[in-house]
Amino acid sequence: MKRKLAKLLIVALGVMSLAGCGRTATDNVPDNTTEATGETETGAGDQTAKPDGRKEITFWHYMSEDKEGKYVQEAVDEFNSIQDEIYVNAQYLPREELMKQYSIGVVSGELPDCGMVDNPDHNSYAAMGVFEDITERFNSWEEANFLEGSLNSCKYEDKIYGLPWGNNCLGLFYNKGMLEDAGVKVPETWSELEDVCSKLTKDGVKGLAISAIGNEEGTFQFMPWLLSAGGSVNQLDTEESKASLTYLKGLIDKGYISKECVNWTQADAEKQFASGQAAMMINGPWQFSSLEADAPDMEYGVAKVPKADNGEYASVLGGENVGICKGADVESAWTFLTYMTNKENSARICKAIGRFSPRSDVDVQEMFKDDPLNSVFAEVMPGAQSRGPSPVWPEISEAIYTAEQEVFTGMKDVDTAMADAQAKIDKLSAE
Repeated sequence: MKRKLAKLLIVALGVMSLAGCGRTATDNVPDNTTEATGETETGAGDQTAKPDGRKEITFWHYMSEDKEGKYVQEAVDEFNSIQDEIYVNAQYLPREELMKQYSIGVVSGELPDCGMVDNPDHNSYAAMGVFEDITERFNSWEEANFLEGSLNSCKYEDKIYGLPWGNNCLGLFYNKGMLEDAGVKVPETWSELEDVCSKLTKDGVKGLAISAIGNEEGTFQFMPWLLSAGGSVNQLDTEESKASLTYLKGLIDKGYISKECVNWTQADAEKQFASGQAAMMINGPWQFSSLEADAPDMEYGVAKVPKADNGEYASVLGGENVGICKGADVESAWTFLTYMTNKENSARICKAIGRFSPRSDVDVQEMFKDDPLNSVFAEVMPGAQSRGPSPVWPEISEAIYTAEQEVFTGMKDVDTAMADAQAKIDKLSAE
């Protein structure tokens, strides 16, 4: 494990060296200082004046400013307005840039007070030393009520390095009109899905759109199939694990899923579905706003991802966590983060940004009982499994999506690809 962490720090140093060519490690952080006055701005959505004497802390997040970010800023503004001791300066960075800045910051010592992280990456960044151990504070917090899967994503070596922020998971979106015209019902099992796809794939329309791109999105989309078959990310060479990849490869070979799925992000899959080029897709609730813009007249529904014929429904946990960074004003950051993730605010913020509260005391099924779309995800959410947690999850994920791409493009057969992926994972465990 020490060798692995050393490798991560070497990468961070390399990135820092590149950043040092004419720019500092923080040059990519949004510049909120005006040249005319030298005063600090707080973002377009902020209406709160910063009084003298407050402790100012920074909060990095990757919620898009034109979508979820406006609700995040509203919550930050509210926090700034209800007390006069702490002032939070929320800063948006694109996700990949934010992750790079964490890697640079752990070496340079230039980190924010608190920040957001994609939940499967939390463990690896905790291992790198980006986040503070908050176990004692968490255990003494009377309102620390979170779902087990969500909290597990915040742990490293049995200690807690952050708080769950918001959850999501995957479901099957289906075009009601297309299914009705084909005279088929929403599929619940793999056999039913294949039969439905055979009837929907025609006239330039594919039965199903998925993302099998060579990054974390590809792994994220593959995992419900893997888990439903009884497979495991730690044992890819079992018959159960191989069955999931064999099944999806069969749908591609029959033309029910486009071969282009290896190049598609989840947003690309949404475009296929919205344009009528796919009758169904695997995706998440974050696509509701995109579908409203891209296909406002489409009547669609959401169901659980079909299960293996002899398996159980399965889904995988997506979403974000927040943590306190090394060298931070821990007390102020803790006050802010517990405010943002308490029962009332978690429910309100998550609903606004298209997430589900990770708190066990927020009844998301009751919250969305009259919403036929979100209610499906609310039902699935409590059982959604986290990715990892593992400090080497990015490498495990790479082994998985690489195997998926190798099989789907015909470079390797399922047995070989999964055996090679397992060998990579075994090597990681041995280091």
